[in-house]
Amino acid sequence: MSRPSSAGPCASKPCGKQKQPPPLPPPHAPSPGLSSTLCPGPSAPTAAAAALPVSQQHLELTSLFECSVCFDYVSPPILQCQAGHLICNQCRQKLSCCTTCRASLTPSIRNLAMEKVASNILFPCKYSSTGCSLSLLHTEKPNHENICEYRPYSCPCPGASCKWQGSLDAVMPHLTHAHKSITTLQGEDIVFLATDINLPGAVDWVMMQFCFSHHFMLVLEKQEKYEGHQQFFAIVLLIGTRKQAENFAYRLELNGNRRRLAWEATPRSIHDGVAAAIMNSDCLVFDTAIAHLFADNGNLGINVTISTCCP
Repeated sequence: MSRPSSAGPCASKPCGKQKQPPPLPPPHAPSPGLSSTLCPGPSAPTAAAAALPVSQQHLELTSLFECSVCFDYVSPPILQCQAGHLICNQCRQKLSCCTTCRASLTPSIRNLAMEKVASNILFPCKYSSTGCSLSLLHTEKPNHENICEYRPYSCPCPGASCKWQGSLDAVMPHLTHAHKSITTLQGEDIVFLATDINLPGAVDWVMMQFCFSHHFMLVLEKQEKYEGHQQFFAIVLLIGTRKQAENFAYRLELNGNRRRLAWEATPRSIHDGVAAAIMNSDCLVFDTAIAHLFADNGNLGINVTISTCCP
């Protein structure tokens, strides 16, 4: 049975002699009956040093592209000081001299040779330290890092007042301690009761729902997406990854006075937040006139149902 809850605004064999060696095979073809290991004769040159593993070579190569200020990887256009120290574009805009040798950064000097090298090697994701194992071309790196599953999670609460960031495992402890006013209900089918929906200005209501061993965040926002036209936006977020979110579906329903308005979708991961959904209207959207059709004394009840998707 559904339980209502109110939400206030808020990654060999040895070589030996052959008496009668077989005819030489065509180039690049292995000799039948012979080991693939070659034994150099007395006159064969020997290597001065063993080659480094490829991964180590790659690591040393990419390290040459570290910005001398922030230690992130520089990408074209690559700028340098007069002594050759590389500086990324972001740091270059804040400096007048090189932090390594104090040489002047004007006029700007581009390192075309390093730009050519940078276009042919792979750089590790900036979140490699937290588990991402991908390496990408510098042209692909920014887009990946914007959506990387290993980037820090921000506080999922609407608004910009909370600047917290941390791991996925730390999200719920953060919400429990820093946002104690958020109510949590248990069950797959609940009623989200938003109170005082007639309050002026931008307002949001938030509630948590726990079912299927996961926490879901229910968000209702009232704002002017277009000037002079207030709208309500309702959405469900999973406290989890995008891949985990694909295993669920949610249904939001306004029901009353012989009217019904419903929305069904896959919950968004909190990594995506609500801003993009509101911008694209990828959520339940209704205006104040619709809200009043379903409201009771300024309170709006939304039926929320979470279900699992078939594999």
